[in-house]
Amino acid sequence: MTPGRPAAARFAVVGNPDNRRVALFADAVRAAGLPGPRLVPWADVLRDGGADFAPDEIVRLDSPGEDAHVDRLLRGADDPTRVEGSARWYTAFTSAVRGLRGGLRLDDPDDLAVLFDKRRCHAVLAAAGMPVPASPTSGPGAPPVRGWDDVRALMREHRMPRLFVKLAHGSSASGVLAVESAGGGRIRATTSVELAPDGRLFNSLRIRRYTDERQIAVVVDALAPDGLHLERWLPKASQRGRAADLRVVVVDGRATHAVVRTSASPLTNLHLGGRRGDLAEARAAVESAGVRWTDVLAVCERAAACFPRTLCVGVDLLPAVGWRRVAVGEVNAFGDLLPLLTGLPGSGAEGRDTYAAQVAAALRRHGPTSAPGSPDPLDVDDPNDPHGKHHPLHPHPHDTRTGSAHAIA
Repeated sequence: MTPGRPAAARFAVVGNPDNRRVALFADAVRAAGLPGPRLVPWADVLRDGGADFAPDEIVRLDSPGEDAHVDRLLRGADDPTRVEGSARWYTAFTSAVRGLRGGLRLDDPDDLAVLFDKRRCHAVLAAAGMPVPASPTSGPGAPPVRGWDDVRALMREHRMPRLFVKLAHGSSASGVLAVESAGGGRIRATTSVELAPDGRLFNSLRIRRYTDERQIAVVVDALAPDGLHLERWLPKASQRGRAADLRVVVVDGRATHAVVRTSASPLTNLHLGGRRGDLAEARAAVESAGVRWTDVLAVCERAAACFPRTLCVGVDLLPAVGWRRVAVGEVNAFGDLLPLLTGLPGSGAEGRDTYAAQVAAALRRHGPTSAPGSPDPLDVDDPNDPHGKHHPLHPHPHDTRTGSAHAIA
């Protein structure tokens, strides 16, 4: 047995009881022939200021969302549909993560602190040479955005007539506004934020379009105390007349799962009316533009490599009009909820959902030593993949990664 590895793997998960994410991960652990993971509720972690794990427990953190009690503990808001409170959520969440002690961790506290701050995450990606939308709020030296007047000033200074205004610590499109200006001072904001008559902000499942700048200013001014991040709005490719982007899950350095998201609005989140698109059609569009699909996936893997101590991330990839170029929109710590989606050909995760792929990768990292000569669970040849093991992370010796690779950077 390799020193430091357990004789028999056992998992623990920090999550919310009855949450579908926790249930799907537990199913994947049991399907691997192991006992179900020990559940440590987020409510207990927040109440106790942390939790302890045995040295040989493989510890996964799952989203603390979809639980009203946990949301109150994190944000201090009585109504889980309220938008405000994301800065308090961030402070409470990162503090709770740092209170976890012991175990073999699949999620790194420092990585999570960056992933849940869009300004810091954008700066890390940009410093690594990743293609990202231009942003005047990226990194520690960026000016603070105190309200709508600052947004307007930055739009003029950086010549950004179209931009996204995002909560620095938001998720699931909470508090996001897609802002576009036109001649004559006209301006429009597309968002899921509902502005109540009393000035409070609520998340809605219905997309709204505000054309009164005074209303837009009220929304932005209310969001600003939680911290705002601005990004240039890049025109995206379309599929069947709808704006399209991709969520690509990267597990242990490999792009294992991908889904196309399409929408009639600038916000493609599936819970806001976005729909799953056709991945084969997207791949064909990429290749018709003269770009290798493996190079597109490699962009996601490079983005994930900025967070090497976290096993799994979800990368939001923005294909430009014509599908020849892509940019990284965001990297998500809990971006793996893609039920029933199985792995990409050649990824080593064929036939596995995102959770099963993570269990296999975690066992490779931290599980009992495999028998001599046994295959790596995520490093196998796929007869349907023309590249075989020559995955973007294991390129063919003669693959110089030039030519079309530059088209997507």
